[in-house]
Amino acid sequence: MPITRRNALRAIAAGTAGVAVVAAPGAAAATTSARQRAFAAAAAEFGVPEPVLLGVSYLKSRWDSHGGAPSTGAGFGPMHLTDLRAIAAGGSHHDKGEDPRGDSARGELRPHTSDALQTVDLAARLTGVDAATLRTDPVQNIRGGAAVLAHYQRELGARADVPADWYGAVARYSGASDTGTATFFADEVFSTITAGASRTTDDGQAVALPATPVSPRREQVRALGLSTVAEGAAEAPPGLPVEWIPAPYQDLGGGNYGNYDKAERPNSQQITHIVIHDTECTYDAAIGLVQDPTYLAWHYTLRSTDGHVAQHVLTKDVGWHAGNWYFNAKSIGVEHEGFAAQGTWYTEAMYRTSAKLVKYLAGKYRIPLDREHIIGHDNVPGTTADKVAGMHWDPAPYWDWAHYFDLLGAPLNARPVRQPTGLVMVKPDFATNPTGYTGCDTSAPGAACPARGSSALFLRTEPRDDAPLLADVGLHPEGGPSTVAISDVGSRVSTGQRYAVAEVRGDWTAVWFLGQKGWLRSSGVVPVLGQVVTPRPGLSSVPVYGRAYPEAEAYPEGLTPQEVVPLQYTLPAGQKYAAGPTLTAEYYSATTFDAAQHVVVRGKTKYVQVQFGHRVGFVRLDDVVVSRTRP
Repeated sequence: MPITRRNALRAIAAGTAGVAVVAAPGAAAATTSARQRAFAAAAAEFGVPEPVLLGVSYLKSRWDSHGGAPSTGAGFGPMHLTDLRAIAAGGSHHDKGEDPRGDSARGELRPHTSDALQTVDLAARLTGVDAATLRTDPVQNIRGGAAVLAHYQRELGARADVPADWYGAVARYSGASDTGTATFFADEVFSTITAGASRTTDDGQAVALPATPVSPRREQVRALGLSTVAEGAAEAPPGLPVEWIPAPYQDLGGGNYGNYDKAERPNSQQITHIVIHDTECTYDAAIGLVQDPTYLAWHYTLRSTDGHVAQHVLTKDVGWHAGNWYFNAKSIGVEHEGFAAQGTWYTEAMYRTSAKLVKYLAGKYRIPLDREHIIGHDNVPGTTADKVAGMHWDPAPYWDWAHYFDLLGAPLNARPVRQPTGLVMVKPDFATNPTGYTGCDTSAPGAACPARGSSALFLRTEPRDDAPLLADVGLHPEGGPSTVAISDVGSRVSTGQRYAVAEVRGDWTAVWFLGQKGWLRSSGVVPVLGQVVTPRPGLSSVPVYGRAYPEAEAYPEGLTPQEVVPLQYTLPAGQKYAAGPTLTAEYYSATTFDAAQHVVVRGKTKYVQVQFGHRVGFVRLDDVVVSRTRP
């Protein structure tokens, strides 16, 4: 996401359980968890239709309690009651290290030196329960949310006994200040009510919302007196309100400018990737940063509490967000309000607006909806060996990739393969995969993170749970093994990523990863079809690159060629790696404020994107054999 001064701006640029599914008729009746009973009791006490209360909570928290921890938007508990006094604003992860542009052709980037509703107080007045209890006790939090919803309904003067008449109260509960976002939130709530949902929460509570078809009174939103956002030049699918908050393209003098580059994509270059980030700061802080001409800019920012979307850079232009110039030039950067170490507060409202936006962008630019093209910031490689250790690790293992791809309409492993193929996709059950990390609390780096669902798995040197993790010479040049720190991706695989199988022993599978065999339990992977690469016969190994740049001969006279240098990794003979897209070498030379001087350099070299470790990399097509796996 955003970034700040350069010391040098770190590139942010960071099963079905746990996934919403249509609930079978009568599913709620069979569910007797304490969380389910709390919703039923609160709905009855305050006169809120139970489907409405469940639907609102699902969009806010997916019914999770989060252990009483606040969201980035200062929300607490299943009902996301807000209390700005209880959180600190925090900074941006771009303050921590590298230049998000990731372009060695230019000098160092010179750096610059919200309101959520206070609903916890309203809930306290309505229930007589103190704010601290409302923040931390899930039962009281649900009561407080029901009381607030009922209060909004009374103020609107609408009927209380018909779910369709709660549209205005639901829209107000979103916390949005504009009609478009409030309407989108309410529409998603009533869509969830109509379709039904069920899942197991972060603390093991089974909750179900039976399908309850409702045709809400959408005209009620007019009575809320909300503003209309300035959509301006914003690019968005129909039905998704996107606010236009432009980033400044400004000449700062002395050859320095900010905070993105003009381009004419896709006419000048094809857009091949969408990069998913988190902001590591609040939405308001991120908006402040993207409007600073001495900072940097990405394309979109999404707010957690209600899913509101703002666009800052036209998708034809190149944002500074990924920390790798090749990926910047070929991608769209989408920032999500949140902190990677507290990622369970990526709200359902934000997941849904993000999925709708990304599906639209992928369709517009013909980007496949898979994990080779829709990548996390943590999957972007370093440009050169010395940049590997400083790359970002957001959105991290608490981003629910399986759920996200369900919302994109492209479920992972939608066509299951029943027989081994030599290629597997990582697909643990998010809700029941509380992989143990450390370092979520920066004040206690070695302390264990709270037990939460996770989209990632560790790889081990032997097929046993107590075996050491794999080494990563890029992150641990001293040669030691990787760690379980949440920021250490050196021995970690993530949902949707594909790896070639090296060996199977009992209920363990080994995959090729950074030149090594990495073992994980076979229950965390599924066989898939696809392409793999291996070194051409006669080559003992092939180099791996962090960018797919052209050969020197491709550069026009007067333009200094970018050096094509490999990373510190090699792909050894006898090993196979999952192949992504084949790409023709390109470099976008855009080091001046005058866009008329920008040049796209295209070479003859072709590269294959590979899933080499947790991050992707590139190998020259001439160095490898590409083959398709079969059952």
